[in-house]
Amino acid sequence: MSKPNFATMTRSEFRQYVLEHREDDEALSIYVERFRDPNAKVYPPSLGLNDPETERILREHLASRRNQA
Repeated sequence: MSKPNFATMTRSEFRQYVLEHREDDEALSIYVERFRDPNAKVYPPSLGLNDPETERILREHLASRRNQA
């Protein structure tokens, strides 16, 4: 089966194609690249569970849960 011409597809047609062909990684990459917002704010990844702020928030949450019980 040949792939459609993504350059001629509208955004909604392309979105529908990507949803119907979830295994098509190439189409998804092209879709994301083509329709991403160039002015979107990019947030750096957090340190996850190694982040001191995350640890503090988790401890506070667990303490409040214990106090509710």
